[in-house]
Amino acid sequence: MMSALAKEKLFLATKKRGSMCSPNYREFRQKEGHWRVKHSVSTVSHVDEPSQRDEASRLTVRMENTYQLGPTKPFPVATVNRILEDVLTTYLQEAKYDPEFCRQMTKTISEVIKTQVKELVIQRYKLIVIVYIGQRDDQSIVIGSRCLWNPNSDTVSSYTFKNSTLFALANVYAVYFE
Repeated sequence: MMSALAKEKLFLATKKRGSMCSPNYREFRQKEGHWRVKHSVSTVSHVDEPSQRDEASRLTVRMENTYQLGPTKPFPVATVNRILEDVLTTYLQEAKYDPEFCRQMTKTISEVIKTQVKELVIQRYKLIVIVYIGQRDDQSIVIGSRCLWNPNSDTVSSYTFKNSTLFALANVYAVYFE
């Protein structure tokens, strides 16, 4: 039989290690008054701190299918058009055409538009934001796009801006995600 001090030391040693052994079956039965001779040892494992993998799996939420095949409310095209107009006017009203400046502005403007449209919290729509900026030099340009989508739920918002030296076109494609 183990003494109480030995059991305490065993418990503390195994706690640090991450597992704990139960007393053997003979000791357990002796305490209860049964004298069967049978040996059994079981191990219980535990973790003091969750690992990063455990934490990440706990944060992942699995959603059940809703079988909702269409949006509950339509995409707010008019609101998104106002956002496009405000952003393009704010960023490009006084701007002069410079290729490097326009390259940076297309990235900046598209991120600002995407952020503002996401703030509308439109459920279950994937957004694609494309911004074109070019020089106005008595030339014309034709920009076309083709998409495979459901005309009942998917849509596009578009706005064109012009000043004395440049033009800009911003498109937001909203594709419903079932």
